[in-house]
Amino acid sequence: MLLAIDWALMLEKLVLIVVVVMSSLLIAMYSTLAERKIAAVIQDRRGPNRAGPFGILQPLADGVKLFFKEEIIPTLSSKFLFIAGPCLAMLTAMMTSAVIPWGDTVRLFGRDISLQIANIDIGILYVFAVVSLGVYGIMIGSWASNNKFSLIGGLRAASQIISYELAMGISLIALIMVTGNLGLKEMVVQQQQGSLGGFLGWNFFKQPLGFLIFLICSFAECNRTPFDLPEAENELIGGYHTEYSSMKLGFFLFAEYINMFISSAIMATLFFGGYDIPFVNEASLPVNVAAILGSVALLAKVAFSFFFMWVRWTIPRFRYDQLMNLGWKIMIPLALINMLITGGVVLYFNK
Repeated sequence: MLLAIDWALMLEKLVLIVVVVMSSLLIAMYSTLAERKIAAVIQDRRGPNRAGPFGILQPLADGVKLFFKEEIIPTLSSKFLFIAGPCLAMLTAMMTSAVIPWGDTVRLFGRDISLQIANIDIGILYVFAVVSLGVYGIMIGSWASNNKFSLIGGLRAASQIISYELAMGISLIALIMVTGNLGLKEMVVQQQQGSLGGFLGWNFFKQPLGFLIFLICSFAECNRTPFDLPEAENELIGGYHTEYSSMKLGFFLFAEYINMFISSAIMATLFFGGYDIPFVNEASLPVNVAAILGSVALLAKVAFSFFFMWVRWTIPRFRYDQLMNLGWKIMIPLALINMLITGGVVLYFNK
C-alpha cells in the first residue's frame, strides 16, 4: 500500500534547505572578509578596502578569482579521488545544518512550518556522525594528491580529529545526563523553561566545564589556530590542500568557514538556548514575530565565529606533540571528571 505524499511538506523542506544552504554559503563568504578585517584591526592596518565601499565586495572578487583560475590536476594523482575529496568536505559541512533548529514554528498559508529541516530524536548523534565523515574529505584529497606534504597534513588531520572527538563526545554525555534527551529542538524548548525569559535555563550555567571542553575541541575539529597543524604553512607548504587550485581549493576553504559557522550555531543551541530570546517571554508575542526574533537571536549568538577569528591572530600554533598531549592528557581526563561529577549530582538529586 502506497503512502500518501505530503507535497506541501516536501516543498516547505525544499525551500528551507535552499535558504539554509544559500545563507551558509553567504555567511562563509563574508566570514573571510570579517577575518581579514579583524586581523587588520589587531595588526593595526586597514585590511581589504578596494573592492566596493569599505571592501564589502572583496569576497565576491575572491570568488570570481578562484572560479577563473586555472584548474590543475597533478599528473600522478588519483583524479577521481582528487576531485571527490573537496566535494565530500563541502557536502559534510553543509549536511550538519540539517538538525539545527534555526527558529521556532512560523504560520504561513494556514500551515505551521518548523524552521528545522529534520527534527530527529538523535540530533547530537547525527551531528557527530556527519562530523566524523568530514575528515574523509581531507584524507582522500591529501592521499589522492600523491604529495608527501599533503599526506602528512591528512594524517595530522585524522589523528587530531579522532583525538579531540573523544573529549567532545564525553563532554556532551554530561550534557545529555542533565537534559535527558538527544534532540536539539527538545534541548532548546527545555532551556526556554528557565526564569528570566529562559536565560537562567541555559545549559551553559549547568555545564560550564562541558562548554569549555566543547569549545576547545571545536577549534581542533575545524582545524583552526592554534590547532591548524594539518595546513601548517611553515612546515607543510599548505598541508592537505597543497596541490589544489581553483574551485577545488575554494571548496576546502569554504568548508572550513562553514564548519566554523555551524559549530558556533551548535554551541549556541546546546549551551545558550538556541533561538531562545533572553529576558523575553516568547509566548506573549505573535507566533511569526517570535519566530523571526528567535532566528535573529540565534544568529546573534553565533558570534562565537568572532572568537574563532580573534584566537587565530592572538595565539601561536602548537607543536604537534603539544597538540596531542593536550588532547589525551588534559581534555579527555577533564571531560571524564566532568562526566563523573555530573552523573553523581544527577543521581543525588533524582534519588
